[in-house]
Amino acid sequence: METQYFDTVLKPRIQKVVYSKDWKDGKPVSREGISHMFKYMKLESYEDTLDNLIIKRDKKQQKALISSKTAKEEYMLGYWLDVETRGSDSLLNIDRFEDPFGYTLQIRHDNELKATKIDLVETFNYLIGLYVEQTEIIRGFKVIRGRLRTGEKTLVIWRNTKEKSNKELDAFFLKQKYNTQDFEFDRIFVNGDNNLENLKVAEDKWKVTLIEEELKRRMFDVMEV
Repeated sequence: METQYFDTVLKPRIQKVVYSKDWKDGKPVSREGISHMFKYMKLESYEDTLDNLIIKRDKKQQKALISSKTAKEEYMLGYWLDVETRGSDSLLNIDRFEDPFGYTLQIRHDNELKATKIDLVETFNYLIGLYVEQTEIIRGFKVIRGRLRTGEKTLVIWRNTKEKSNKELDAFFLKQKYNTQDFEFDRIFVNGDNNLENLKVAEDKWKVTLIEEELKRRMFDVMEV
């Protein structure tokens, strides 16, 4: 209900106020608006997570499960989420990170599940606590520069690994001179297996981390909470 109210009432009101201060019969009568841009985010709900779980279970496992209430409770709390639903999109399907710009989840709209694109780039920025200073797309690579809460200067590189090979990533990295003293990054995050560590020279101190591994660790490593 809250989402429906935002989509049908609140967002249109904001858009109208930004576009013009004077309206009549649903139409703007002046162009005295505000030079403005706003961004909104929709968070994945508990129901969204359940809708995207894919269970892999054979008939013998199902029979054993329903034979004992205690076994079912223990299974639901552990094995179900840890094993049988592993790889579900809401639990991060790493195989689909080949194209991070096209990642989707099944989101319920008007009681109907529809494939909805998820912004993994923005999700990752929030998850690692990145203060974003610059975002740009350069020759098919999406590059974010910023600082972590620890103050570490950070570079995040996203790519479609089916279109941008490691060789192309290396060439891009060197051409942008990300390994020079001009940037002096402390942390570099990249999606997909890569060879960037091999480009380091003696004075380089930056560390390369796989985005997929960091995402999974931040989302599911409850030992840090």
